[in-house]
Amino acid sequence: MADWKFYGRRGQLADLERMLGRRRWFFAKVTGRRRIGKTTLIQQSMQELGNRQPVFYVQVPDADSAGLLSAVNDALETFQVPADRHPRPTNLLQLAKLLESMAEEGYILILDEFQYFHRKGYEEFCSYLQASVDRLETKGGKVRGGLIVLGSIHTEMVALLDDRTAPLYNRVTDTIHLTHLDIGSILTILEEHAEPTPERLLFLWTLFEGVPKFYRDLYEQDVLGGERKTLLRRIFFESSSPLRSEAENWFLRELRGRYDVILKFVARNPGRMHQEIVQAIRESSGTADTQVGGYLKVLIERFSLIERKLPIFAPPNAKRSRYYVTDNFLCSWLAALANPVSAIAFRPIDELIEDADQRLEEVEGRSLEKLVGQLYEERSRKGIGDFPITHRVQGFWDKADTELDLVAIDETTETIRFGSCKRSPKKLMSEVNHFQQHVGRFLQAMPRYQGWKQQFVGISPVLDSAQRRFLTSHDILPQDLSDLTRDLF
Repeated sequence: MADWKFYGRRGQLADLERMLGRRRWFFAKVTGRRRIGKTTLIQQSMQELGNRQPVFYVQVPDADSAGLLSAVNDALETFQVPADRHPRPTNLLQLAKLLESMAEEGYILILDEFQYFHRKGYEEFCSYLQASVDRLETKGGKVRGGLIVLGSIHTEMVALLDDRTAPLYNRVTDTIHLTHLDIGSILTILEEHAEPTPERLLFLWTLFEGVPKFYRDLYEQDVLGGERKTLLRRIFFESSSPLRSEAENWFLRELRGRYDVILKFVARNPGRMHQEIVQAIRESSGTADTQVGGYLKVLIERFSLIERKLPIFAPPNAKRSRYYVTDNFLCSWLAALANPVSAIAFRPIDELIEDADQRLEEVEGRSLEKLVGQLYEERSRKGIGDFPITHRVQGFWDKADTELDLVAIDETTETIRFGSCKRSPKKLMSEVNHFQQHVGRFLQAMPRYQGWKQQFVGISPVLDSAQRRFLTSHDILPQDLSDLTRDLF
């Protein structure tokens, strides 16, 4: 089995290496969802630079100051930080001064889950840290160390570091935000450790999107190239399954159980409107809960777990918004896996895996549209293929329920491409007429595009020669995932 490597992130890696190579004080912010690879990125940059500076890492607990100080002191022992030069802190002021003295000595300090300092009770520490950071900044090149703060809740990191009223405002010298690995990097992983078939790409991307830690888990469990049900059994259903409790550990710990009903409903019923969600939650709870709108707002703005999509070209206050779970893993867990996994003690495991697999097929049908959109953008960004995109219209509907899975626009040549994405090629064939009707309603509603060059594509994971001929006979360009992933890696 080939060794696991570091995949993707070359731009962010170069940014970090430049920062570390300056050999002077820095205060860096690295953000991104849990498991996205923030710590691994830092490790890789130090390894490639051959960095020999001492490192101190601590994961900030979601606890009071006593719990924080305990975690810090444990980490000091783990990293063998000499107590005679760096006395163990017993209060928050001493902690800030400890970090300052370690930075002066050349330590690279890494505080993970830094967003917890936004909790009530840490206001004093942020002020103490501000004073330390300011003193270190004035010494500039005389300070060889630096501070890197990692955070997984974007809004709380913004409140700590970018809000004008925050003590640490305008102190950050470097910022890196990690999103999912691009699809080219995922294909490289599959090429080296499995087989990048269209079916495998869609299955794994639906479950894990571009979260590198999850692919590493599959590699370490030796199921990255395994059959679907074998993978599900090993990763989610066995007693030692690494991801069985991942969703709960990730989002329920933060949400404390207040929003899971809304998340479950949106994951299982994507594209519902606000009033539909409110009505469903009230019916399921048996109460006239008036806080549903507020919960939705928090899930969108604070946690970025739900996104609100507007009707095409609509103003921001449009009433007919639709709601979707943003994270593939969370959506797949809530829509397909959570219920079967919870019943392990009461039903035959083979039946539960079969149930989960069938539910995942439904989720894959919805995620294909998202995957195709990202493939179009990635191909355009890398200069691959025959359709450069200047922008993409995501979603369209009107009172006649006009729906288009892909609307890609090339302003420079005044070309617009409409796409229909279906997991089942048979369904793609059977809905050719409906697809063309949707395009007609779109053009009627948006007359500016009527004089443009119009292209039509039909997309499924795999298309055979007969299906391609059928689509071509209807003036629809056939594309499958093999076509769209060609030359990406």
